[in-house]
Amino acid sequence: MGSLVTALASFCDIKQRGGLWFVRIDDIDPQRADPKGLEHIKKSLMAHGLSGDGPMDLQSHRQADYASARDRLADFCYFCNCSRKQLQGMSIYPGSCRHKRAFTADHAVRIEVDDERRLFLDQYKGECAFVASEHFGDFTIWRRDNLVTYHLATAYDDGLRHSHVLRGDDLFEMTAPQLYLMEKLGLRPPEYTHIPVLTFADGTKLSKQTHAPALSIMKPEVNLRNALRFLGQQPPNEQFTVGQWLEWAIRHWRLEAIPHTLAPFSQSDHQ
Repeated sequence: MGSLVTALASFCDIKQRGGLWFVRIDDIDPQRADPKGLEHIKKSLMAHGLSGDGPMDLQSHRQADYASARDRLADFCYFCNCSRKQLQGMSIYPGSCRHKRAFTADHAVRIEVDDERRLFLDQYKGECAFVASEHFGDFTIWRRDNLVTYHLATAYDDGLRHSHVLRGDDLFEMTAPQLYLMEKLGLRPPEYTHIPVLTFADGTKLSKQTHAPALSIMKPEVNLRNALRFLGQQPPNEQFTVGQWLEWAIRHWRLEAIPHTLAPFSQSDHQ
């Protein structure tokens, strides 16, 4: 249900503006990629009428593009072979490998950040500020196993392809480093909106790791109505079809109606 809530909010927000909605799958790590999970996502989106305005975008198919973006950042980057054990307990990377500017095999690539204060506007949270060196420090853009990181892949795709991004508040902390990368790549950042995520009563986010039940697609109309209720949109007590629910949701969509804390998920909400 948590993914449906966020996807529906994103869909309604851009559709009410008359824009196009695209679906992207962050499958950049082959060890964690789950073909069955991808198939379930496709079936779930289709059942709930949330079809994208173009082919589903798989980041695993774009490694060459991300490698090109990495190379464009070379003047700001260095190579790092610090282990997790060495960095344990550190919230900000100390810059131990900043002197390693020449290519070195079996090293990750880090980008060096600065002390400038930057501002950005979140359509739900308001004006936000960050200082890269204080908030996240030098971070990894390319892994030592020769895979792109989430930060670089997402920053490149969002800055190159999208004008609006609505996602869960659990990804808000990712925004600042991604904006930093877009700036260095000369890309125009999208308009960001981060909304609260659905949680259990104890505040734990719904996810596979927290054993959240998989969303059934047997009653998509009920799921859509429940999702709209979580989003504070006050759906009517009607027996709509999937298409009618989406039409109603787009027409009545109000970002400002989303509560700052969503009502907790319970088993009674699971269909």
